[in-house]
Amino acid sequence: MVVVGCLDQVVFGGSLTVYSVLFLPVCLLTALWVRGADLLAAPVVAPIAFAVGLLPVAESGNGARLMGLVTALATQAGWLYGGTLLAALTILARGLRRAAARRHIANRR
Repeated sequence: MVVVGCLDQVVFGGSLTVYSVLFLPVCLLTALWVRGADLLAAPVVAPIAFAVGLLPVAESGNGARLMGLVTALATQAGWLYGGTLLAALTILARGLRRAAARRHIANRR
């Protein structure tokens, strides 16, 4: 998300909407790529990554960066919750699929 934030700053001038929309596929890819042992980490890491990635996008200046970060988090909360929910649902689907596969293997024995 830091790379996405930097690219957003360079290409789009720090558009919060572009950054937030790009957060959704990053959440989905994170939930799909995380290894099975760390499934529960993806929904936890997503909001942290969103906040850290906002640093290049947030307003800069004397003391304005913190206020810009807080404002961006407040105004983009819907996207943040949506991406986290997307990651959680993907992880839930992966976990259910893994449980069904384990149950299938156990029944074949």
